[in-house]
Amino acid sequence: MLKEFKEFAMRGNVLDMAVGIIIGAAFGRIVTSLVNDVIMPPIGLLMGKVDFSSLFINLSGTAYPSLAEAKKAGAPVIGYGAFLNTILDFIVVGFVIFLLIKQVNRFKKPAPAAAPTTKDCPYCLSAVPVKATRCGHCTSQLPAA
Repeated sequence: MLKEFKEFAMRGNVLDMAVGIIIGAAFGRIVTSLVNDVIMPPIGLLMGKVDFSSLFINLSGTAYPSLAEAKKAGAPVIGYGAFLNTILDFIVVGFVIFLLIKQVNRFKKPAPAAAPTTKDCPYCLSAVPVKATRCGHCTSQLPAA
């Protein structure tokens, strides 16, 4: 069983997938930093100096000045600001992946078109094999191709 597992793990697809997951995780951290540190601060500034990561709805009756203090006190809160950051993070990752796949597909060569196996009879318009010299439907002599 150990030998079979080793063969499975050393297959090209499994190794490619593992490299993809590792690079994807690192890329995710870069995008998270981009969203939290570069994109969200100007948006927050435009919306009246709002720090999205600190937006929350307090579900307890007690007032708390910040999300950190509410969490420290154990108050039930809905941290919708962090959720907004996560949604924007997801949109940026999805858009970058879309652009990457679009570029990769541009560089792929299109598959060659398959050679036709039939042609149309000029008299009855029925499909006949390419090598046929006489139409099987109307029995007309076909012109040489």
